Amino acid sequence: MSELYSPERRTALVLTGTGADGVYHAGVLRALHEAGIKIDIVCGRGIGAVGAVFAAVDGGSRLWDAKGLWRAPAVPQLYRWRWPLRVVFAVGAAVAAVLVSPLLFLALGLVVYLVGLLLGMAGLEWGAWVVGQYANLLVAAFAPAALPTWLPRLVALGVIIAVIVVVAGTALAARASPHRRRSRGSGAWSLVSAPVDASRAIHHFVTGVWDLLKGGASVKAPAPEDLSRRYSELLNENLAQPGFTELLLAVHDLDARRDLIFGLVREPFRRALFPAPGAAGARRADAFDLAGLARDHLVDVLRGALSVADTTEPAVVRFAPDGFWRGEAHRLVDRAASLARLLEEAAAAGAEQVILVSASPEPPGPHELGRPRLEPMARLSEHAASFESAALRDAVEHVQHRFRATYRIRPGHNPVGAFDLSGAFDERSDREHSLAELMERGYQDAYHEFIEPVVAPSGEHLRTNQSVGGASSA
Repeated sequence: MSELYSPERRTALVLTGTGADGVYHAGVLRALHEAGIKIDIVCGRGIGAVGAVFAAVDGGSRLWDAKGLWRAPAVPQLYRWRWPLRVVFAVGAAVAAVLVSPLLFLALGLVVYLVGLLLGMAGLEWGAWVVGQYANLLVAAFAPAALPTWLPRLVALGVIIAVIVVVAGTALAARASPHRRRSRGSGAWSLVSAPVDASRAIHHFVTGVWDLLKGGASVKAPAPEDLSRRYSELLNENLAQPGFTELLLAVHDLDARRDLIFGLVREPFRRALFPAPGAAGARRADAFDLAGLARDHLVDVLRGALSVADTTEPAVVRFAPDGFWRGEAHRLVDRAASLARLLEEAAAAGAEQVILVSASPEPPGPHELGRPRLEPMARLSEHAASFESAALRDAVEHVQHRFRATYRIRPGHNPVGAFDLSGAFDERSDREHSLAELMERGYQDAYHEFIEPVVAPSGEHLRTNQSVGGASSA
């Protein structure tokens, strides 16, 4: 059984989720900041890595304020179908329209005939002229010498355009990749890639990190390695300062087939979590110190955390030549089940109590099933929510014994799925549910589920001068 909350214990804040779940995290971060909750380590996987990266350097307000990253106009397009796929969809719709055009012409003919009849009944002579002109058009379009010519040509043109777009999209994506990997099998299979593009989400949040670091200076964004080093140096130099916390991030390595932990923590936990260069042991393969050899990889970790397995292309990272992986390029993605590993590492970093934040509501019981959504992106959201909920339950069940207390902040109901970045329709209330409302839900849940029932009875003085990730906003 969990013990009572104590501000004297080493506390970890764990953010877990995918896509739009980060909006909920932002609301929770704002509430914890306003209440002055002391956080020693902030941890994240998936979109939670974004919240953790900002909160660790006193930048949480960049997520929730009026001009924050989650309120930007670009948010609805952070995850969308890859542009070749969108073009193929459009061309396919055009080809289908061409194939059914004979029926459409006939249906339109009924309308034209009715209009001509009404005009004739009104005494207007040109009603008959309209019907006659349309009849001539039908004769010309469907003549034996015309229909077999223009119809297959238009269909063939659509197919050719679709093939060219797919090939060009694959080639451009390969050239844009920062690291190349050889592959096995027929090259034709490279045309069948992940359906969703995460590049906008990656650019949006990486640019946000740079905007946070540079402040008001008008400076060109550096290379990803330089940006990673600047972030690591800033956090490492300010760990003892108010508003700055230790950091742990989790991603999954498809090539090493294991979860990787990247972090920056203070001594003596740093030596326990991250082996020194040249040391023996299996942890050298999956534990990386952002203040050491992995200082160039923060952006790579964010790219991997924002890459959804089987939905987007993995992020490719090239490890340091003097590290365990000897300069190899590996593919990184997010994995919901990495949450258990993240909690284990938080315990190894000395956390005695953990605040676990997830936008996934409690699983439904009997007679609470909702209607499955048919849109492809909505189906992906349902899958992400299901994996998240199962991973959350398993992680808490198997790892909570490592902590003296475990607290959860999650909504009782959340209609906004991971990829519903424009909001979603809530069947329970029969209305649209916006991202702004989801952020407010996170803010309220933090108070109702943790601050008021847990922190207040413990006697903890709520301080508004100590932040959890940034300055308070009105």
